[in-house]
Formats: sequence, structure tokens, C-alpha cells
Amino acid sequence: MLPIVQTINAFLSDYVLIFMLLGVGLWYTFRTKFVQIRYFKEGFKRTFGGILLKGNKQDSGMSSFQALATAIAAQVGTGNIVGASGAILTGGPGAIFWMWIIAFFGMATIYAEATLAIETREKSESGEVLGGPVYYIRTAFKGGFGKFLAGFFAVAITLALGFFGCMVQSNSIGATFSTAFGVPGWTIGIVLVILCGFIFIGGTQRLASVTEKVVPIMAAIFILGGVVLLAMRIQYIPVTFGMIFKYAFEPQAIVGGGFGMALKTAISQGAKRGLFSNEAGMGSTPHAHAQANVKNPHEQGTVAMIGVFIDTFVILTLNALVVISTMYTPDGPIGKGVIPEGIDKTNLAQTAFASTFGDKVGPTFVAVCLFFFAFSTILGWNMFGKINMIYMFGEKAAKIYTVIALVFIFLGTCAENDLVWELSDMFNQLMVIPNVIALFALTGLVLHIERKREEKHNEDKDK
Repeated sequence: MLPIVQTINAFLSDYVLIFMLLGVGLWYTFRTKFVQIRYFKEGFKRTFGGILLKGNKQDSGMSSFQALATAIAAQVGTGNIVGASGAILTGGPGAIFWMWIIAFFGMATIYAEATLAIETREKSESGEVLGGPVYYIRTAFKGGFGKFLAGFFAVAITLALGFFGCMVQSNSIGATFSTAFGVPGWTIGIVLVILCGFIFIGGTQRLASVTEKVVPIMAAIFILGGVVLLAMRIQYIPVTFGMIFKYAFEPQAIVGGGFGMALKTAISQGAKRGLFSNEAGMGSTPHAHAQANVKNPHEQGTVAMIGVFIDTFVILTLNALVVISTMYTPDGPIGKGVIPEGIDKTNLAQTAFASTFGDKVGPTFVAVCLFFFAFSTILGWNMFGKINMIYMFGEKAAKIYTVIALVFIFLGTCAENDLVWELSDMFNQLMVIPNVIALFALTGLVLHIERKREEKHNEDKDK
């Protein structure tokens, strides 16, 4: 089964994914007149203007910051450390450039996703806020076609994130803790199940309370460690950026093979891992943004853009600079393009930090950071899957879903399985198709929301 799934993934990431993600990002970038630039300052102010680690309790849903924290919790996970490392190993340092491109246009995409999620959200009988692609897909397409697309998306995200995705995250936690501390994977699995189960049972309010505290702290710790390492390797920073730009267009010089194949590999790795990292266009984080208690959809759209910026241009880029400046420089073990035996995507970041911080401190630092990254991602992804499970089977299915998800989380720490990674990638990519189709179909609604905000802004200025 593994070769079949790998073939499907290669086709999706090399062709379908690139055209759809770049296409919808370019489409919304130009149709909104570069919304990611025009409203970046507004989004930044809304995000950090009143940041609290203990927000006010919400009657339902979340505060805008809690929704963003939950979205970033889902975005900042193994995609930033393990995924980015895998992209660099396979596509060379130039793959990071293509991640940046995907993220820049993805900021316009996530603006559309978040505004639509707010505009089309609903409330369940118990008062829970339900919103996300299944709801705006049904808005875009009435009748059987809309029902099919929404159902296809709901199944794909439940498998991709709720089950296989959480398994991938817990696997990364188990692997890094085993490397750093020699702790058996199953013991980490038990701890994760207890922690996750406690939070899952508490519902949206408990999850929001956890993510609004964990996300800022985990980001600050990783940024501090990365900045310290880069300060110690400051003489290599210019050549590091040089390699990112050079190998974006000449990847064959580092990954080997012909120019065409090497360039395709660099771009596809950047697109695939960029998607897995910032999730713009995938349709996952709109579930979190739909929870935000805001005055209008535009407000959360601008906040959502900052989430993609933080994920890719801050966290992922910092990790990439650490890896490239220590591993790919002339004095690094991969300086000549040959990957030593024993180095792979799961331990590349640990090896990079260990080269400067030492064999004990480096792996320990990455293990602790990855625990928080992957743990918070599990929380966000579980919520996204639960919303779609409720859409398909009703609120009674939520408890069954939670039990199954906890089993997958435990199993992920016990064994490494390439098939699980590939299946997670496949369903991640399949989610893009119905989501992007709906985004194109609802362009008029997004532009209407943005235009109303522009008119209101102009009226306020005149007063």
C-alpha cells in the first residue's frame, strides 16, 4: 500500500497542490489588492494590542486571541521542525524559499477562509459554535454537489488531522524524547493520553484556556533558543540566506540530478511542507477562527493572516536558519551535499542544535520545544476533527471520536510507520481540493465583506 500512497502524494504535491494553492493565493492576493499587505498592520494590532495569557471566559466560542492561539497551536507543530527539516534534506535549502512564497500568498487565502468561517458559522443545540469549510462549502454549492464536497472534506480532515495527523505528532514527540532522554515511547504515550483526555473532556473553553497560555510561551522559548544559536553562528548568516536563494533556482547543485527534476523537487517539497506547516488553503484553521467573538468577519480575517506570518516567517524560518547555518555551511556535516548515515528529518534539528549547544543540551532543547509544538497541534487538530465528526454524525459521535483519537495518539508513540506519515500527507492534500473549489466560488462574498469594512473605515475617517 505504501508505494501506491506515495505515488498519489507525488502527483498531488508535484502538480495539483502547487497549482491549487498558488492559484487561490494569487487569485485572492490580486482580487483583494494585496490584502496581506494592506491589512497587515491592522492584523498585527488586533493580535498583539490586547494580548492576555488569561482571557475572559466566553459564554460560547473564544476571544479573537484564543481563536488565533488555537489556530497557531495547530499550525506550529512537527511541520515547523520535522517537516521543514525533511523539506531541506530532500529539496535542499532552496525549499525554504518556496515555503515563503506559499506562505505569502497563503496569507490572502487564510484571510478568505477566516472571514467565510465567521460569516457561515452556526450554533449547535448545546450552544457550541460550529464553523469551518463544510459550512461555507454548503453555502457555495446547494444541493447534492455541495453535500458531496462537504462530506468529502469532512471525511478527509477527520482522517488526516483527527486520527493520522495526531498519530504523526505523537510519534515525533516519542522519537525526540527517546533520542534526548532514552524514555520508552509507550510511557510518553500514556502521559499524552492523560493530558489530552483531560483537555478534550473540558471542551472548547478548556482547550482555549490552555492554548492561549501554551502558544505564546512555547513560541518565546523556541525563538530565544534559535536567536542564541544564530548569534553564536552569526558569521554564517549571510551565506545561509545566500544558499536559500541560490538553491531555490539551482537546487541540482545541492540535491543532485538534472535541473528540471531538482527544481521540481525543491518546489514540491516547499509546497507540500509549506502546506503542512501553515495550513493556509487546507481548510483546517478556519475551524478555530470560526470560534472568535468579533464584531465582523473582516477582523478575524486580518488576525488569521498574522497566524500564517508567525508560523512560517518566524518559527519555521528560525528553525531553517538554524539547520542550514550549522549543517549546510562549509564546516557542517552536509556542507558538500552528502547526507551522513543516521541523519534524517526526525533528528536533523536536534543534530543542528547539538552541534552548537552540545550533545545533551541541544537534543533536550528540541525535544522540549517539539513536545509543546506537537502537543498543542494535537489539541487544535482534535477540535477540527470533532467539528466535522459532529457535522457528519451529530453531537453524540463526539465521545466516540475522542476515544478513537486517544488510541491513535497512544499508538503513534509506540511505533514509527512511513505509511502513517504518507496517509496523513495524502488526506492533508485531498482536503485542499473541495476547500479551494469553495474559496473560488465564494470570491464575491469575501470581496463584499472586505468592501464593507473599507467603506466603514472611510466613513469613520470622514467623521
